[in-house]
Amino acid sequence: MLDDFLFYVQYGINHVLDINGYDHVLFLLVLTVAYVFKDWKRVLILVSLFTLGHTISLILAAYDIVKINGALVELLIPITICVMALYNVFTAGKTIQKGVGLLFFSALFFGIIHGLGFAREFHLLIGGSSDKLLPLLEFALGIEAAQLIIVFVVLFFSFLMQTVFNFSKRDWILVMSSIVIGLVIPMIMENELIA
Repeated sequence: MLDDFLFYVQYGINHVLDINGYDHVLFLLVLTVAYVFKDWKRVLILVSLFTLGHTISLILAAYDIVKINGALVELLIPITICVMALYNVFTAGKTIQKGVGLLFFSALFFGIIHGLGFAREFHLLIGGSSDKLLPLLEFALGIEAAQLIIVFVVLFFSFLMQTVFNFSKRDWILVMSSIVIGLVIPMIMENELIA
């Protein structure tokens, strides 16, 4: 039982930190680059909504409620990253609204899309198992843990660049978001539905 728990939590951590699947890291980067440590509650909500969306899509796929077109999802994932990065570019330096709004909904919805990208592999992993919900929740716990590590690193580098290297917050957001846009445009253009 403990071995299964550790396996699925570690699997979730590895899923996020997999160097070959860096799209997850890029999304987290553009989701959190506009924030600093004092915004930790808002960042935690955003990241948790993303995890919730990810988990919802895995549940829907594990119980065969949704079927997905892999190529379409592989196109939508970099598009979600690009949308978040563009949002940062157009809102950099502006006051962040404190209420629940478009950004929270986007984190949840984009989490669903990102979860669908992993749904096939996860479905194969737990395929015939009668108990699918517990492994899904354990996996989600691993995802959340890895995401919090990434978010901490992003917030730390944001702090470092803005205090030690004297980047303005606006410039930091613009530079990082622009780099991410430059990384995801080839992902979009190389997708089999476009190429």
